[in-house]
Amino acid sequence: MITLGGQTYALDDPAVMAVAALIVLALVVILLVMTLRRAGRSAQVTELMAQQIAGQMGQLGNRVQLLSDGQHQLAGGLTHVSDAQAASQAQMLRLMEERLAKVTETMSTNLSSSARNTAQSLGELQQRLKTIDKAQENITKLSGDVLSLQDILSNKQTRGAFGEIQLRDIVSKALPPDSYALQATLSNGKRADCLIHLPNPPGPIVIDSKFPLEAYEALRAAKDDRAGVEAARLFRAAVRTHIKAISEKYILEGETADGALMFLPSEAVYAELHANFSDLVQASFTARVWIVSPTTCMATLNTMRAILKDARMREQAGAIRTALRQLHRDLELVVERVDKLNTHFSQARGDLEGISVAAERAGKRAARLDSFDFGDQVEGAPEIVPIAGSGN
Repeated sequence: MITLGGQTYALDDPAVMAVAALIVLALVVILLVMTLRRAGRSAQVTELMAQQIAGQMGQLGNRVQLLSDGQHQLAGGLTHVSDAQAASQAQMLRLMEERLAKVTETMSTNLSSSARNTAQSLGELQQRLKTIDKAQENITKLSGDVLSLQDILSNKQTRGAFGEIQLRDIVSKALPPDSYALQATLSNGKRADCLIHLPNPPGPIVIDSKFPLEAYEALRAAKDDRAGVEAARLFRAAVRTHIKAISEKYILEGETADGALMFLPSEAVYAELHANFSDLVQASFTARVWIVSPTTCMATLNTMRAILKDARMREQAGAIRTALRQLHRDLELVVERVDKLNTHFSQARGDLEGISVAAERAGKRAARLDSFDFGDQVEGAPEIVPIAGSGN
């Protein structure tokens, strides 16, 4: 490296090499001149050598100029290369920034979507957990209700109340309120769970609730034939006792129907009775006590409702005929008023037609007046258009 005028040049720089060549050439010329002077050669030789040296100097100058031009071209090429490289780097940076922005946007969108999906999933999970908690609460409540039902059925009095409540619910849904009485007292002082007020025949009929649960459970819990036979005997005895009690207490001649209903508040007991104890069913028929379950009781009550409806319609037949006569008279009055209304409409229609004719003629006269046409007019004799039906 060499420093000249505050600027540093490399030793292999073409300009430095050209200057060094000039300096060497100048030294050679000086040495030649000095040599020529010392040798005392003639002026012609000196002039010739000077011309040769001048020619060589010119050639050397041309080469130096060529080197300088090459250096300028090289500098221009380097500048162009540098600019192209800078533009390429700028374009690459723009592309990288655009791609980075797209990647960032895509990641943001994906993260937002993932966050929404996650939030939605968490919300759905929370709702499901609430549903599960509610179901668990219902299960817990149902378990408590089952235990309460077991407690109710384990006691005879509460078991009887359970049957009466179930009977009351079925009757209230099947019959109108004025067609039955709950806990009705008969003339013999006995209180029936429900008394249906049917017309004669058959007359009022009693429904009494019975629940032989203990005998049925013993029958279901029998482990061998001996226990089964004993349980069947107890079940028969319990049902026969209920049939006898209802027949003696709630079938009163002249007061109630010739029969009564025994309500079993369990479909299982009813099915067991009809499946394996046909003798008890036959005994109930003989005693005129009809055994019903919740399902068959509803069907029987619907039949009773039809009977009550038919009886009430017969009772109200006179009132219905009177109402029909009044309805017929009202229809006659409506027909008379419609006829009068038609007459008024006809008169109004005639008036409207007269008004229309008068308006048409007035329009024609107005047109003739507008065109100053008075040829058809008679002075002092205006035309009068009568209006139909003006007498009314």
